[in-house]
Amino acid sequence: MSKSILITGAAGFIGAALAKQLLEKELRVIGIDNLNDYYDPGLKNARLKVVEDNNSQSNWIFYKLNLEDKDDLHRIFSKEKPKVVINLAAQAGVRYSIENPGAYIQSNVVGFGNILEECRHSEVEHLIYASSSSVYGGNRNLPFNETQPVNHPVSLYAATKKSNELMAHTYSHLYKLPATGLRFFTVYGPWGRPDMAPILFAKAILNNEPIKIFNFGQMQRDFTYIDDIVEGVLRCCDKPATTNEKFDPMSPDPSTAAAPHRIFNIGNNQPTELMRFIQLLEDSLGKIAIKEFLPMQPGDVISTSADTSALNEWVGFKPSTSIEKGIKEFATWYKSYYS
Repeated sequence: MSKSILITGAAGFIGAALAKQLLEKELRVIGIDNLNDYYDPGLKNARLKVVEDNNSQSNWIFYKLNLEDKDDLHRIFSKEKPKVVINLAAQAGVRYSIENPGAYIQSNVVGFGNILEECRHSEVEHLIYASSSSVYGGNRNLPFNETQPVNHPVSLYAATKKSNELMAHTYSHLYKLPATGLRFFTVYGPWGRPDMAPILFAKAILNNEPIKIFNFGQMQRDFTYIDDIVEGVLRCCDKPATTNEKFDPMSPDPSTAAAPHRIFNIGNNQPTELMRFIQLLEDSLGKIAIKEFLPMQPGDVISTSADTSALNEWVGFKPSTSIEKGIKEFATWYKSYYS
């Protein structure tokens, strides 16, 4: 990877960690983020400070921008001429999508459409974009495999992520744009999002407040440590999507195509029971949680589990961080950052 790489959502959890790693490899990185207030902008700016401190070769440039701003986005692509684009920008949050659906349409659909147009007209050599395990929706056939249909989303967030996969495939088919979609599974670790369970739980535990445990604790997630996620994305950067020469239109594989488009799960491949996750967090924080058990929330799913064999075959990706180690690292960071 000797070419300029553009990351949208560069102040986000995954985006900032990825930018840091790319800069350590002395690559040129262009970051875009709108720094919205869906959660604390201070945390986003702190992540950017870590990225900037890692910019020893002056290879980093950052733009504050909404992807919906088509003209400004075009100016950046025309000026910077990225050859690899990693689209991580999105309005996040499954539950928030029930309260504010318009934000998801604008950011996740309109914004992504603008990215596709710029990639098409700017001779981008590879687009990597964030999808989500939420696209599996009501599917209970575990572990989730990319060849399974994803026709039953249970949240608008999931529906917008599925729309991204369909839109990217279309551009790959029509304009031969190599595009790789990555379905992320419950990413956690230092610098994580404060609207997700690890930080919500840690904050409540240390403040002697009850943690909300939905579906009465009968849930499991394929918690995936941030360093493993970044490693998987980096490996995909080095291998643009290609056509599946064995693609059978009479029995189509949803994860590949006759176009240069691929979809992969990127997860830990070892789902953890929610109560086990809480126990490990209690151990790492040295404090027992006050637990409030509640019914299932609309838009949520009971279980996620990633079959990552396709990504392993494609780029040799295997997650290596145990849930025990990952939670310890997260807890150490949390106590330091929020002290």
